[in-house]
Amino acid sequence: MAERDLVKPPRRPDVTLAELRPFDGERLEPSGDYDEVEFDGLDLTDAAAPGASFLDCALRRCVLDAAGMKRARFVDTLLTDVRGVGTALSEASLRDVEIRDARLGGIQLSGATLTRVLIEGGKIDYLNLRQATLTDVTFRDCVLVEPDFAGARLERVSFDGCDLRDVDLTAATCKDTDLRGAVGLSLLRGADRLRGAVITPGQLLDLAPHLAAELGVRVAD
Repeated sequence: MAERDLVKPPRRPDVTLAELRPFDGERLEPSGDYDEVEFDGLDLTDAAAPGASFLDCALRRCVLDAAGMKRARFVDTLLTDVRGVGTALSEASLRDVEIRDARLGGIQLSGATLTRVLIEGGKIDYLNLRQATLTDVTFRDCVLVEPDFAGARLERVSFDGCDLRDVDLTAATCKDTDLRGAVGLSLLRGADRLRGAVITPGQLLDLAPHLAAELGVRVAD
């Protein structure tokens, strides 16, 4: 079997935005409906917009500190250079979305559904994807510090040029998950959940202590 056939690559999003109109509201609204709107350089700290819908939108250089967007929906949307700590997106839906050069901390995406999503560049600390479903998701050239995939389902997910630090895969399910492109990979928990993932021989050596511990194997001279 050829190496490229070991794992199915994720399908990439195709975000092509029409001419957008600038956001002219005072604040985001709960269950707000935003279609072909550009949010540029806005401070959306503490925004309360649960259930909001963003279709063919762009968020550029926005601050998302403690923004509450639980169950929000993002479709054909671009997020560029966004910043934020504690952004709440649990149970959100992201489809055909690109997130570029983000610097986020403690973002809550537990129970979220990500389909054809590209996350490129930037750094995300303490990414919470517990119980989330990731299908056709590409992480590229980004740093993920203590990402939490506990209970998540990953199918056709790749990590190209990423630094993955202290990953939690407890009870996660992997299918066609490609970790070979990661430039750094360390596990905190869940080495036994790597079934369905593909790693390099070098990564296997690095993960050997975790795998031995999961199997109850003692290693000694």
